[in-house]
Order: sequence, then structure tokens, then C-alpha cells
Amino acid sequence: MNLCVDQGNSRTKVALFKDDGKMVKAFLYKSFHSTDIERLFTLYPVTDAIISSVGTIEPAVVNAMHRLSHRFILFDHNTPIPIRNSYDTPHTLGQDRLAAAIGANWLTPDENLLIIDAGSAITYDFVSEDNVYLGGNIAPGVKMRLVVLHQMTQKLPLVEVEDGQLLPLFGKNTPDAIAAGVLRGITYEVKGYMQTIEERTGHFKTFLTGGNAPYIYNNLRRELCYEKHLVLIGLNRILEYNKQ
Repeated sequence: MNLCVDQGNSRTKVALFKDDGKMVKAFLYKSFHSTDIERLFTLYPVTDAIISSVGTIEPAVVNAMHRLSHRFILFDHNTPIPIRNSYDTPHTLGQDRLAAAIGANWLTPDENLLIIDAGSAITYDFVSEDNVYLGGNIAPGVKMRLVVLHQMTQKLPLVEVEDGQLLPLFGKNTPDAIAAGVLRGITYEVKGYMQTIEERTGHFKTFLTGGNAPYIYNNLRRELCYEKHLVLIGLNRILEYNKQ
């Protein structure tokens, strides 16, 4: 099995894949340590592993993965990948963004792709039909927008929203006005990207992933392909590509 680890800003996502690319197990950790690696290698027949992080990886985790794996990849801008990366500064490109783009390209090759990752921030990335990563944009995420509205004003409360929450077009109280303003604003933002790409390319497919994806998917599910584990799928594709 392949062990794929995606260390994000607030939690670590882990998945096990068979050689045929099928995911067989997925795990979510609030904190991830070398003892977790030891346990995974003990419980499952893992042979190869890859890890990606948007921050600093605990050295003991890297050491454990390197020691226990037949093949180990610490994913960075020097790692060979199955698509061409035309980003001007590849060393600054978030590994999760690139992995998600590779995952979408593996699921739907030779197609124009918009990849939306709704996490702590919302990222919009584009892969062309000739399998080139062309770049993307970064915007504040759901919680970030709610927190900023509260912290940058004197009277607006800190509002929490639920996954898939249905909201009125216009709020009739302040919490609903904030929630609707943030969530509908993101929805219109997504629609704007999709409309622009359609005008420029004529045909494309949109992939949605990330912890806050349900906020978007609830309103646009007919127009999006939701893949919860898109980054992990991309990491597995990178690992398999390097085996070959």
C-alpha cells in the first residue's frame, strides 16, 4: 500500500491506497506525530510513502516515514510531477494546491480544469487541457472572513455557520446578514470564476475540495465535482509517477 500524508494548517489528512490507485482507508488527525506513523506501518502493509505540508513538518515524522518506507518522498518543488508547472515561483506554490491540481488532472486528463480548495483560505487553480498548471489565486476562507468582520469592527458579532447551511438572500438580523453575506459572497465569487473560464475556454470542469467545501457545494452542486480527498489522490498520483 501507499501511505499519503497531507499536513494542512489545522489538521493532517492521511490515506492508504492500493497499487491500482483505489483508496482503502482515510484518517483525520488534529495532531500528527511519529508514533502515528509507527502505528500505521504496523497495522497496514505500507511499502511506499509521501508527505506534503503547508508548514513545518516534525522531523521525527519525516525520519519515521523515511526509515520504514521502501520509497519515501518529501514533496517539494523539486519533486518530479506528471504535469508541467508554469508557476513563476514554484518554490512558493503551496504543495496542497499543486497536489490537488494533479489529482484533478489524473481523474480528468486532457481537460481544462478549475480546482477550488476551500480550506482556511480558498484557492482557485487552473490546469489547461494540455496538462499544464497555469497558476491560481488565493482568497480568504469562510472562517477567516467571519473572524475579520468581527475583529475589524466594534459591534459585529463573531458568527458561526454550519455545513450546508441554507441562508436567505438577505438577512433579517445581524447574524444572518453576516452569514449570508459571507457565504453568498463566496458563492458568487465561485460563479464569477466559472463564468470567466467558460467565456475564455468554452469547456472546462470544476473540482471542489477542502474542509469548507460543503458551504459552496450546497449552492452549486449541479455545477461542481466534489472530491473530498483530492489532495491525497494527487499525492498518490505523484508517488506512483515517481515509482515509474
